[in-house]
Parts: sequence; C-alpha cells; structure tokens
Amino acid sequence: MTTVKTLLGLPGLRLRPRAGADLLDRPVTRIYVTELPDPGRYLSAGELVLSGLLWWRRPGDAEPFVAALARSGAAALAASGADSGGIPADVVEACERHRIPLLEVPADLSFSVITEQVVLALAAASDSARKRLQAAADAPVETLLERASAELGLPCWVLSGLGRVIAGTAPLPLPAADVVRRHAARESGPLTVIPVEGRHAVPWLIAAGGPLSTAQTELAEELAGLIGVTRARSLPVAAELPGDARVVALRTEGSDESRDVLRELLPDGLLLESTGDTAYAATTAQPSTVELSTVEPLLRATRILCGVGDPAPRAEAWETARYALGVAARRPGRVVVVPAAEVAAHRLLLAGAPDGLRAALRRRVLGPLLAYDAEQHTDLVHTVRVFLECSGSPTRAAKALHVHVNTLRYRIGRAGELLGADLTEFTDQLDVYLALCTEE
Repeated sequence: MTTVKTLLGLPGLRLRPRAGADLLDRPVTRIYVTELPDPGRYLSAGELVLSGLLWWRRPGDAEPFVAALARSGAAALAASGADSGGIPADVVEACERHRIPLLEVPADLSFSVITEQVVLALAAASDSARKRLQAAADAPVETLLERASAELGLPCWVLSGLGRVIAGTAPLPLPAADVVRRHAARESGPLTVIPVEGRHAVPWLIAAGGPLSTAQTELAEELAGLIGVTRARSLPVAAELPGDARVVALRTEGSDESRDVLRELLPDGLLLESTGDTAYAATTAQPSTVELSTVEPLLRATRILCGVGDPAPRAEAWETARYALGVAARRPGRVVVVPAAEVAAHRLLLAGAPDGLRAALRRRVLGPLLAYDAEQHTDLVHTVRVFLECSGSPTRAAKALHVHVNTLRYRIGRAGELLGADLTEFTDQLDVYLALCTEE
C-alpha cells in the first residue's frame, strides 16, 4: 500500500511535510493535478492533489480549496509556492485545521516528474498487493478480506445476495439488505460493490467502504476471484452429528441449486450429501418458509422443498428428514417446508416409501372399492375415509357426511364387503386408512 509517507521517500522528489505530520500513514490511491479554486466535484477519496497554487490570490482563498479536499477524503496536498513566493501561511493553517497533510514541492521540480514517480509507485504497490493477496489464496474468506482491507486502506465486507453479512472487517454502516437492493437496482451508494466470481444460485458481493481507484478496483476484482474459488469448495463434511443436530433435506425441482441454497440458509451446517437436485446437511438451525421464500426469486428452480428431521442419531435424523421431504413433495406450493415433528408417524413412513410401492398398496387394498365407485358413480372411498377419521364412530361420521346413521352403516357394510375387510376391526381399519393415505 502506498501512503503519504511512501511519497516522502521517493528518490529525487525532495517533498517536505509542512502540515499534518501525524497523518502520513494515509493511503494514496491516485494523483490529481488542479488549479481550480474549488475542485470538490472532481476529487475522489485517497487522491494526492498536486497544485501550483495558481488559484491563490489573497489570504482567505485557501479555505474553500482545502475544505473541498477534506470533504472528498483526499490523502494529501502537494503544493509549490505561489508565484515562487513559498506556500502562503493561510494554506498551511487551512491544512492543519482540516487535517490535510501538506507537502511542499521544490520550486525547481516539474509536476510531470512528480506524476511519473507517483504513478510508478502506485503501480508497483498494486502489483505487490495482488501478489500478497494471491499468496493467501487458500486462506478462509475472513483472512482474505482482512488482507484486502489492509491493502485497500478501506473496510470491506462479503455479503450474501440474501442480505447476510458473511464476513467483514468493521460494522457495516447500513443494513446489508439495502446494499444488495441498491446493487440490484444499479443505484449508487456509499459503498463500492463488486460481484464475487462464480456461478452460484445465491450470489455473493464484495463491498468496500468508499470509492475505488483503478488500481484498487483491480485488487478488489482479484479478491472477488479468490473468494469465488474459496466459496466453490465443499461445506465441511460431518463425521458424526452433534447431540442437538438435526438433518435438513432440501430439493430444488428443475435445477441443481440445492447445495448453494443450503449453504446460504445454513452457513454453519455440515454437508452430508449432495446429489443433483437434493442436498442434505446437519445443523442446529431450522430453515423456515419465510427464509426459503426469500431465496426463491433468485433461483431457476420451479419449486423448493425442504424436510427437517428431528434431533437424533445420524441414521434416524437422515431418515426422518428424507421422509419429511417426501411429505413436502406431495404438498402444493412453490416453497414448502415440512418439519418431521409436525407430521404424523404413519405419514412419515408412507412418505419414505417409493411411489411404486405406494401405488401397489393402494391398488391391492382399495382396488375393488375404487372400481365400484368408478362404475356406479358413487363415493364410498370418501365415506370410508370420513368414517375412519371419525375413529370408527357411525354417529360422528353420519353427522359429518349429513346422512342418517343407518345410511352410514349400510355404506360401510357395503364397502367392507367389496374390500373383504371388517371395518369395525382395528387392524383392518389401519390397513385401509394407510392405503387411503397413499394418495396424499
């Protein structure tokens, strides 16, 4: 990183500090030559402003000029004496008051020489910064960000497209969601935002705490590439589940984005498996429909389905998450989250059965009843379902169906004949009800 102090050491320039001796560690990002009385609209943070003070005519002229430098965040002012009479006292005073380092340029030194030397120093520093950053290529995101922040002389953050701060070197000055929204809408803001490289379902962004020079932008883009490589690495693989962990199964129908979505929803999760459109992770968190609905607009997926298992040993937690995912697949909606704890045990068991087995069970147990309803245009299947859901109570079922209890008894008797089952016996009731549930 090139600082004001670095410039004092450049051979042949013979720059001499006249104000702000305690501010020489400020980073310099570029050089700008001006003779405007108020150059504020053209200045950028981190610039070394070079001036022959041709704008200075009388005491008081320094105030608007130096104030503009301070507002823009200029690194320093390098000035030669006005009309070779030396730097006016009010320029020195204004620089002290506004805390702008002031460097005196020898009267016999050409500005072109200064510009050439500073540009070469900035280029060398930029090249060295990139090499130092590349040397940390295998480091975690937090380490890469700290290195880049030190080189840029600015705070930096890595943000998720969902508005989550993944890493940062300082508190973010505004909500992360606002940064993401402004970037998506191409709105300007106080931060410079650069997308992280790589094709991911949920993008990441790098935000720097101020405007960047060309060299700084190149370094930030280098950082974006390195973080993109780091992100592409797999989530940690779980050897065994912590005692309070649960398994989350997530499917993105119509795309292969499931692992990226799990990474965003469960940043501390441990990847168990990722195959095509489905991924499994171990976590102590529990994704919600609200969180997944936030992700959905970013994805190519036609539906997002999530099954959340109960805290249990690995094999059990895996199976309950898989079964809950099966239940989610049979429910309507673009985004469906099903915690295993909310699903009845028999539904979890059925959800885990292959579709072919479910269909075979339905045909074997309900086949004659389904055929009878189709031929006679009746709905005995519905009558049996309501009867079983009323715990086999003819009175309750008749009331629910708005029929006389004797009519209900006749229909149940006829259904039992067709099924070859006694619908007043618990085991037969269980078989028939499970078969009825295979349709869900």
